[in-house]
Amino acid sequence: MSITVGKSVARVDAFDKVTGRTKYYEDRMPAGALYIRIKHAEIAHGFVKSVDTAAAEAIDGVVKVLTCFDVPDIPFPTAGHPWSMDPGHQDVADRHLLNRHVRYYGDDVAVVIAENEVAAMQGVRALKVEYEELPFVLDVQKAMEPDAPQIHENYPGNILKHTDIRKGDYAAAIQEPGLIKVEGWYETPTVQHCHIENHGCYAYEENGRVVVVSSTQIPHIIRRIVGQALGRPWADVEIIKPYIGGGFGNKQDALYEPLCAWCSTQVNGRCVRIDCSREETFVSNRVRHAIRFHIVSWLRKDGQLVARKVECFSNQGAYASHGHSICAKALGSFAQIYPCDHMECDGWTVFTNRPAAGAMRGYGMPQASFADEANIDECAAAVGMDPLEYRMKFIMPKDYHDAFSGNTNYFDSFRACLEKGRDAMDYDRRKAEFAKDTGSVRRGIGAASFWYNTGVYPISLETASNRMQLNLDGTVTMQCGETEIGQGADTAYAQMTAKAVGLKSYKDVHVVSCQDTDITPTGLGAYASRQTYMEGFAIDQTGRLLRQKILAYAAEMLGCSAEELDIVEGNVVRKDSGAVEMDLSHLAMTAQYNPVHSEHITAESTATIRSNAYSFGCTFAEVEVDIPMCKVTLKRIVNVHDCGSLINPALAEAQVHGGMSMGIGYGLSEQLLFDEKTGKPLNNNLLDYKLSTVMDHPDLEALFVENAEPTSPFGTKALGEPPACSPAPAIRSAIYNATGVSIDTTPITPHVLYRAFKEAGLIHDEKEGD
Repeated sequence: MSITVGKSVARVDAFDKVTGRTKYYEDRMPAGALYIRIKHAEIAHGFVKSVDTAAAEAIDGVVKVLTCFDVPDIPFPTAGHPWSMDPGHQDVADRHLLNRHVRYYGDDVAVVIAENEVAAMQGVRALKVEYEELPFVLDVQKAMEPDAPQIHENYPGNILKHTDIRKGDYAAAIQEPGLIKVEGWYETPTVQHCHIENHGCYAYEENGRVVVVSSTQIPHIIRRIVGQALGRPWADVEIIKPYIGGGFGNKQDALYEPLCAWCSTQVNGRCVRIDCSREETFVSNRVRHAIRFHIVSWLRKDGQLVARKVECFSNQGAYASHGHSICAKALGSFAQIYPCDHMECDGWTVFTNRPAAGAMRGYGMPQASFADEANIDECAAAVGMDPLEYRMKFIMPKDYHDAFSGNTNYFDSFRACLEKGRDAMDYDRRKAEFAKDTGSVRRGIGAASFWYNTGVYPISLETASNRMQLNLDGTVTMQCGETEIGQGADTAYAQMTAKAVGLKSYKDVHVVSCQDTDITPTGLGAYASRQTYMEGFAIDQTGRLLRQKILAYAAEMLGCSAEELDIVEGNVVRKDSGAVEMDLSHLAMTAQYNPVHSEHITAESTATIRSNAYSFGCTFAEVEVDIPMCKVTLKRIVNVHDCGSLINPALAEAQVHGGMSMGIGYGLSEQLLFDEKTGKPLNNNLLDYKLSTVMDHPDLEALFVENAEPTSPFGTKALGEPPACSPAPAIRSAIYNATGVSIDTTPITPHVLYRAFKEAGLIHDEKEGD
């Protein structure tokens, strides 16, 4: 039997992508589309008093100028979350198409629509905006102070939301005699996704409806948000998602689709386009939440955690976007990875005058992993234990069950991953060797762990639909609403479909990659590392329905019972003997052109998924630290994952490599900086923003522990986001091992190292040494 699942096969879109045939949103652009350029605010906080448009309107080629005074007074949410029928569980509606109340440097206040890009850009420069400036605040905890500027009227103290976790009796537990206290503050930065293709979209009206073609991860959700923003029935909106050049969560948000759609309605339905520049993508799309953590751990002399206090302060920026869900997820991680009987955990998501923070690969877990793993390293040091041994002893055990999500650790996955990484890195020998380094250049080795959910149940709806049709040549065409965004999802779907139906090869499946909300079965899109797991339910269910229809028709042709037949490698066969009765092409042709009983055999179904699954893993890193130069060289890095059964090992490895690269940049170089005097972003470009490149990487090594997930029809669980979670804390751990200096902020740049090494007495200024 041909193997369709668990095999490294070529991507279904590989040829078209490498030959340039693949069509992205800009490749589909109709000729003559009008250009939209956006006027971004040049203050961090205040109100637009007036916009003088006369000079812009006089420019040759300018068609229309629209300002924040022209847009509908309809606040709408932008987060790419499923809709909830419960008003109390819906996303915060705090955006307008253009904003009179400016809440960050770069906010959208006006647009110029023109026949060409030059005229549109000239028009934006010609706009004269008068502001009423207000005080602004960039720091998350300063924004909570009583005299801080109020950014949103309905959120006192700028607190979007606060949640807490209470377990046991923290106050009583810490009274136990002889406890060791380990306390620290940990800081993670604002970073941007830096996907290759910037966000863009175009829109036009057709037959009384508005059509938007967009580089988005979530076409069906965008349809709803555009309808909300324009005050139109959602069915009046059609969203088409072509191939997209990456998103990493930035495009799990309504970015400019609502504005683009509205602009089309203001120019008689003509096609209009918005193409974000890289500078706009950095500031006026979404960023990762900067989160500050305060952790107090109380432990016995054997290292056992008795009680923990965790505080998370999440910098939301100017608008709610995904809001408190990121902070809540980060907060919830502490209670699970290192179980503790007594905990007090509090998380605050706070508005500031920074760009809006939204979803980004890992969704709060890279921040939480950095803080938690750093504190755990310090706990190990406090009791004289090797940090790897500490994790092996106290990390989440087999059979651990989380009552809220329903997740169960069915296998001893953490220890299996840690042991595999330990062996691959030759951890014990290398650590002992590095301990001998006493010079100015020292080596170190470290490890960090993480866990991750698969999807969003039970917090939000989890549903996936699928449509399959049997073609006349015996192949199957498959459509679903879960989106290919560059990660290889379509190839995995083809492999799973081939197995579910009984086809010979994944090449016998034609996956319709580009979603159209008028045609494509409803799906929630690419986020939460959900797609292979969730769509797997729909593929399995729809595949069984298609098989039933095929076998029922075959039984009619053969004059037997459908229970006597099976589909194997694209043939209808007898179960008892394995004899081939016909291939699927013969059956499909007969069914469609039968003058007595004509049938085009299709199947469609929706799966509502009421389960979740833990994904586990760890990173091991080896570094070389030049102390006088305050320079870290990453020599080796290994990620180990238990993401269940691998559908396509090569694609899985590629996912891990991409996440590791993102994690390396998060740990060592990336940070979006702001002018404290103006709120202006200082490095919103790829020259000044120090994105990690191949020159900063050693070989990226990915290893897997394949424990099939019992809740999944294909044994799969999350892999898309997990690889980004643990590289930064592993690098930090290796630096700690090399130097004995605890670094509690990321990125760990030479500037950070200089201050830390100087404080630790490892380096001295020349004047101090004289």
